[in-house]
Amino acid sequence: MSDAQDRVTPTALRARFARSLSELYGSEVPAYTTLVEVSEQVNADVMASRDDAERLGSIERVTAERHGAIRLGTAEEMAQVARIFGACGMYPVGFYDLREASPPIPVVSTAFRPLDRAELAANPFRVFTSLLVVDDRRFFDDDLEAELRTFLAERTLFPDELLQLADRAEAEAGLSPADADRFIELATAAFELSPEPVDRAWYARLEAVSSVAADIGGVASTHINHLTPRVLDIDALYARMTDRGIEMIDRIQGPPRTDKPDVLLRQTSFRALAEPRTFRDADGSLSTGELRVRFGEVEARGVALTPKGRELYDSQGIDAFPATDEELDARDLAYFVRDPSGALAPIVYEDFLPKSAAGIFASNLTSDGNVDATREGAARDAGWLQAVLGRELHDPYALYDAERAAGAVG
Repeated sequence: MSDAQDRVTPTALRARFARSLSELYGSEVPAYTTLVEVSEQVNADVMASRDDAERLGSIERVTAERHGAIRLGTAEEMAQVARIFGACGMYPVGFYDLREASPPIPVVSTAFRPLDRAELAANPFRVFTSLLVVDDRRFFDDDLEAELRTFLAERTLFPDELLQLADRAEAEAGLSPADADRFIELATAAFELSPEPVDRAWYARLEAVSSVAADIGGVASTHINHLTPRVLDIDALYARMTDRGIEMIDRIQGPPRTDKPDVLLRQTSFRALAEPRTFRDADGSLSTGELRVRFGEVEARGVALTPKGRELYDSQGIDAFPATDEELDARDLAYFVRDPSGALAPIVYEDFLPKSAAGIFASNLTSDGNVDATREGAARDAGWLQAVLGRELHDPYALYDAERAAGAVG
């Protein structure tokens, strides 16, 4: 077998990375394993009862689908993680400013994911990645910003060996089997919950500003914040998890359930669980305590909306939408292609909703935080984030437009 034939492709690396992180997170957060099991049971029931169960993706794709979430503290960390995800054929799509949410959260975000339909069908792993805005004066004064920068500059999230393997995988479209094994080992370890003691006083100072700020800047490593399976009936999932005695957040985020075609994204989660952590106290002694920062999210996806459809949804809600695919398509409210028979086939929404993401975050916060709305926020936009990443930040609408222009599926 030639080296090229033996090479582990970015697509295969992505699938292996998603599985490895899923195994890691399941070992750290057992309720996640329950969430996956219930999702698969609900999906099996939907497949057995609905003829259109696969209209938004094959059951193989839906079963394998995961989206993760991580939180970073510096522009350098964001640029480095882009290299790791790039090795897996995952690229930054979209710009999300959660500082404009209610309550405000001091991060801007993007999602790393595959770009084209074939890669999404092969493995649709996504990672919603948030970056702390340490110079936003609504959250951090001069002194706290300076201390945060010093703390964050002293940590190393991603070892050089991992970054070198990532660069090679992206440049050479894959790795040898041995290097692929090492890449998956190092990449998974980078997102494992660290046993290193947490400085109790430092964490508490940041938590007074924002629980998310503490989760990012109060510890010396990063970790998977949540890992999300996809379900075909999120209302049934919510009820079954509750019946199992698992505390869910108070509602499902996103469009309400209707008899109309599913659009965009619906999300919910079980509440952040108390996880034992070791703390370092002011006198240098160690003690045990708990942190609640990680939760189990689940999602259901619908058809992607056009800019015109998104404007209608944001201003008037789902009630303003027509009741059929044909009307959605005729009014250019949603993205469709024609299958080989000429029937409309929806283009799945592959991205995120800032309001829903913030709602999930807020529902799992341990405190409301403290925001000085009289201060001016730091300027952040898609152009700024693209410069940080050092690579193209893709516009999701451009991707959907290109897919629709490409025509029939099947």
